Formats: sequence, structure tokens, C-alpha cells
Amino acid sequence: MKPTDFSFELPDHLIAQFPSAARGSSRLMVLNRRTGSWVHQQVADVPDLLEPGSLMVFNNSKVRNARVLGISKAQGTPVEFLLLKPLDDHTWLTMTQRTKRRRLGSRYLFADEREGEITGEDGVYRLLRFDRPVDEAWLDRYGHVPLPPYIKREDTLLDRERYQTVYAKPTGSTAAPTAGLHFTKELLEALSQRGIECVFITLHVGLGTFLPVRTAYIEDHPMHEEVFSIDRPSARQITRAKTEGRKIIAVGTTSVRTLESAWKNGGIEPGAGTTALFIYPGYTFNVVDALFTNFHTPESTLLMLVSAFAGREPMLAAYQAAIQEEYRFYSYGDAMLIL
Repeated sequence: MKPTDFSFELPDHLIAQFPSAARGSSRLMVLNRRTGSWVHQQVADVPDLLEPGSLMVFNNSKVRNARVLGISKAQGTPVEFLLLKPLDDHTWLTMTQRTKRRRLGSRYLFADEREGEITGEDGVYRLLRFDRPVDEAWLDRYGHVPLPPYIKREDTLLDRERYQTVYAKPTGSTAAPTAGLHFTKELLEALSQRGIECVFITLHVGLGTFLPVRTAYIEDHPMHEEVFSIDRPSARQITRAKTEGRKIIAVGTTSVRTLESAWKNGGIEPGAGTTALFIYPGYTFNVVDALFTNFHTPESTLLMLVSAFAGREPMLAAYQAAIQEEYRFYSYGDAMLIL
């Protein structure tokens, strides 16, 4: 299959530039993957759309303020770095603009008079070593929210709240697990009152989730590893629900990839691990029975995953219907529930 098999045209005005007026107030397309039919609902309707006894699995990774702005000490020009992951107290794996100009030995001045130097190169990535440790407290103060490039504006204080789930805990993501952005504490309580269990697992969102497919055939696309963890009680809860034949609903594609990666010998294996699992049409799902997700970008691994779950043609048809109905797309957009 080719990336263009997962292409569609989206008018620019349907790319959500801001979150909805209130968290949880977005529209919801409900897609039946057996019939290919869909209906239009609201996110607030989710508890009534699920069977009591079902189990919803959420990714509770917290987004760090991973965008940092520096000044080139040689040219005096501004440079932005996206901090992907720490390699030690001082050194980060990063992505940056105009990569070829970021050569070994290049130095940059950041907030708080902190200096950084390019100490390594690996394709489009650069190793950036700071003269002092860069921790989460420094990033909370001086870093910026890593909004995706299709949001054509600077981040604001509102993004610090809304580009984060209400249940976020361990910090480590460079992009939000966006399906979870729709859930409020009140909606989580409504799920509980309906008899739907909620379980929280962790996958730190990184390149494996958002790097575009650049190969001629999707089967040749190399997924980057991402770190995940599932504690023992959560693993038992998920395994028990699956064994009892209750529905497992994944909230977001990152939850899907974590669950499918942790499924071993008929159950969820607890503990920490890494996954480079690439799910595209032809994949057989072992754990997930339903999926709550956002609307994804054309030719992305995320669209390929949901197409594997619901079928490529039904999914693209549903996307066309969403465009006609002027749903809001991508990170701050509306949602889809695939049953």
C-alpha cells in the first residue's frame, strides 16, 4: 500500500486552531465498523453509547513544554528546538529548523543565560548539550507548549491547560495524546456511574506517533520506539475484562499501540517497555474492541491505524462525511467513536 491510499483533501478552515469553548463540548461521529454507517452525536453522549461493564483505557502521559527558543551565538538569529527526550542531565535529543545549519560545535543562548552546544548529529536529529541541567521545572518556566505545525499561531496560557488531559501524570510526551483532551472530570464520573471502568496506562508520545511516512510503500516505514508502562493492577484489570468478554475501549491511538504491544500469552504483561508497533490495514487486533479517537492528518500512521481498525474505505467515507458536515479536525478538533 502507498501513503496516497490514505489521502484526502481538507479545507484549511476545518483545521482547528483553538480548542472548543469548553472541554468536552465537541461533536462526535459514531462509526459502526461492521456496517460502515455513522451517526452524529456529542462527546457528552459517550457514557450512553457504551455497554455497562465495558472498560476504557486512557493514556495518562503528560506533555512537557518541549519547545525552547534560543539565539545563535554566531549569527544572533533566533532558533527553535523541540526537545524529544533527555539522554542525561545535560543532553537532549532534539529536532530543529534548518537542520543543515545546526552543525557540530554550534552554540546557542537560551533563557536564564543557559547555553547549549550541538555535540552530535544523527540525520534530522541533533544532540543539544546544555551547560547546566535542563529539568522539568526549567521547562515549565521557560519552555513552550509543543503545538503541532498545522496550528498556525503561537502558544498561549490557554494551551498549557487545554493541550493537556485532566488526568495527566507522568511527564514525558512531546505531543498530546489528543483523544483524551475531550474528557472532563464530570465525564469520567458519568462513565463510572454508568458502570464503565476506567484504567490509566502510559505511553510517552514521540516520533513513533507523529513522524510522517516518507517511504514509497507504507510497509517500509520505520516506526521509532516510544516508551510505555502499565502497572500490575491495571494489567490485571484489563486482562480480567478481556477474559470475561467485556468490551475494551481504547482512548486514542497511543492506547491502542500500548495495549497491543503489551499483549502476551493471552494477557496484558505489566511493566515498562518500548514499542515500535506500526498498525496498518491487515493487522489483527488482540485487545481493542472499540476506539475513541480524533480526526487525523492525511497519509499519517494514525489514519492508517484507524483504517486498520474500521477498514480503509469506510474510514475515508466517514472522513468525507465529516468534511461535508464541517467537523473540526486534528488535535483541537472533534472526535470519533468507532464501535
